[in-house]
Amino acid sequence: MSVKRYKFDTYEFERVDVPEMERRANAFYELMNRRRSVRDFSTEVPPRRCIDLAIRAASTAPSGAHRQPWRFVVVDDPALKKAIREAAEEEEKENYENRFPPEWIEALAPLGTSGEKPFLEDAPYLVVVFKESYGVDAAGGKTTNYYVNESVGIACGLFIAALHNMGLATLTHTPSPMGFLSELLNRPPNEKPYILFPVGYPLPGTTVPDLKRKTLEEVVQNNDGVSPHPRASTRGRHNKR
Repeated sequence: MSVKRYKFDTYEFERVDVPEMERRANAFYELMNRRRSVRDFSTEVPPRRCIDLAIRAASTAPSGAHRQPWRFVVVDDPALKKAIREAAEEEEKENYENRFPPEWIEALAPLGTSGEKPFLEDAPYLVVVFKESYGVDAAGGKTTNYYVNESVGIACGLFIAALHNMGLATLTHTPSPMGFLSELLNRPPNEKPYILFPVGYPLPGTTVPDLKRKTLEEVVQNNDGVSPHPRASTRGRHNKR
């Protein structure tokens, strides 16, 4: 069996000196450290081209065998957003009342969340990400995708970073089960809902929980199990999520 190989080009890598590397690293950290999950959105509509650019950035993510097993569906129709909200709230109501175990309800309680999801109508855009569980070739046959969840997860992370970088807010919303999204958005059988992002500007005066992120010492270890930063700054204890 003949295997088609990619053409290989010389990688045009930009190497910078250490001070510039550290400057960029600190600047990006400070930028992303200001990111917060937002549940209250203004109805002001950002430029659609900016949403598309964020999706283009997300699509630069690495993927298993370069299969790029993601599909971003942008929803801005009010009637469709309303239908998505109603279906999501129906599932969430069942979750909160019957499906979620007590420890999950207890874990969510400090965040003040509930089965009501007004942001699904208020946000100007809903971006629903589907994972392609398998590919389809030109003849309609199935092709294998590899590391689908990992690949789509990385793309979603880049999407969040791209939105925050341009000055927009979002929330990672995963109503469960999410089959209604496939039906409402008329997606093919090989695409499964992965995550739903409301996207827009935060509502003026929006508040967010005063959460703390783990410190560097708590998330980094050497291969000997010892933190390489025993005296690292503890200011991370006061950082927000």
